[in-house]
Amino acid sequence: MKRFIQTIQNIFKIEELRNRILYTVVLLLVFRLGSFIVLPGIDPVQLAGFKAQATEGLQGLLNLFSGGAFGNASIFALGVMPYISASIVIQLLTIMVPALQRLQREGESGRRKINQYTRFLTIIILLFQAPAYLTNLHVQLAESAFMIKGFFYQFTSTVILIAGTMFVMWLGERITDRGLGNGISLIIMIGIVARLPHALIAELGVRWSETTGGMMYFILEMLILYFVFVFSIALVQATRRIPVQYAKRIVGNKQYGGVRQYIPLKINAAGVMPIIFAQALMVIPMLFTNFDSTRGLAAAFNPYGFWYTFTIFVLVVAFTYFYTAITVNPTMMAEEMKKNGGFIPGVKPGKKTAEYIDTIMSRITLPGSIFLGLIAILPTFAVLLGVNDQFAQFFGGTSLLILVGVVLDTLQQIESHLLLRHYDGLMKTGRLKGRNSN
Repeated sequence: MKRFIQTIQNIFKIEELRNRILYTVVLLLVFRLGSFIVLPGIDPVQLAGFKAQATEGLQGLLNLFSGGAFGNASIFALGVMPYISASIVIQLLTIMVPALQRLQREGESGRRKINQYTRFLTIIILLFQAPAYLTNLHVQLAESAFMIKGFFYQFTSTVILIAGTMFVMWLGERITDRGLGNGISLIIMIGIVARLPHALIAELGVRWSETTGGMMYFILEMLILYFVFVFSIALVQATRRIPVQYAKRIVGNKQYGGVRQYIPLKINAAGVMPIIFAQALMVIPMLFTNFDSTRGLAAAFNPYGFWYTFTIFVLVVAFTYFYTAITVNPTMMAEEMKKNGGFIPGVKPGKKTAEYIDTIMSRITLPGSIFLGLIAILPTFAVLLGVNDQFAQFFGGTSLLILVGVVLDTLQQIESHLLLRHYDGLMKTGRLKGRNSN
């Protein structure tokens, strides 16, 4: 306990780290406050039925991602999912369109242009999703709930929903630039965490009301949840280390190189993005069914049904390979290694090194993608075993992976600041992602 208090004191002694944490907290509070601001022209008192409906099916997942803003008919109701959908499309186009490939190789200026294209595509997606969301409100709410009607209401509410999502994107970018961690991921995570107390209390209430074995079942659920978290952390942290030998160089009276280091290739190099991308794609059928979960495509893609579970598993595996391919470049790694006089023992520098790294990545990505897909569909099995729908989301899937990935990434940044100022890290034992190890 004494060490923990000392670590907290060290964190707040570093002015830059303290300012980044406070800046992040303030912007996240702004997001949370905005999620309770109801769209103008809607009676908040008559939203109770819609909030209950928004806890089921794909609507429940959308509501989870937005931290309850979807069910509150908030100005932030659509959250960051349109931006994530646009990012998927742009990254797919980057592979197929040579002009976008050239932009990606231009460094920071190219990334800024690609980000601008992503924002424009987000607005286009919102032009479809915002009216669909408003149509869903008209279907599920009584006419008396709308104090403003007609074209004026539809137009102004669409503009407000688009502006709300763009403002949330801006908050995420500011957190990334001047705060701590990845802004968009933190916004998604804070929305998920906001739902955890309510889900936990609901599950506890159900088990408490059971006359036989209810609390024992609840304790068993907590133990299983603990081991699922441990397994998820192990998956996120696991690496395959490739030894690299650097040639000896003598400059003046000093010797450089001649030491063995390692390239840590992560089993899950894609992080939390494959499941976010997969979930964003699964929202598309909702556009064609006006969010009605009782018929059409939405019924076929019931989050706890076979086809939805199978599709999510396949998409997560596919996106893991895809995202790993665009984030890990074996050719560039081999070139950098060759420039610095490094080589993998037993492998020729250059093309052979790139092929060797690519082979290793392919081998370790397969089990990583399968384990990631299994975690993604764990909530379905939790529901089949009798766990409350809302609480089951934390047994796996998007919620669990985002929580683990984002928390570890944020802790890594805090630890980097501490070690840079010659303070002890967050933990005396164990390793955080990014901590140097011999």
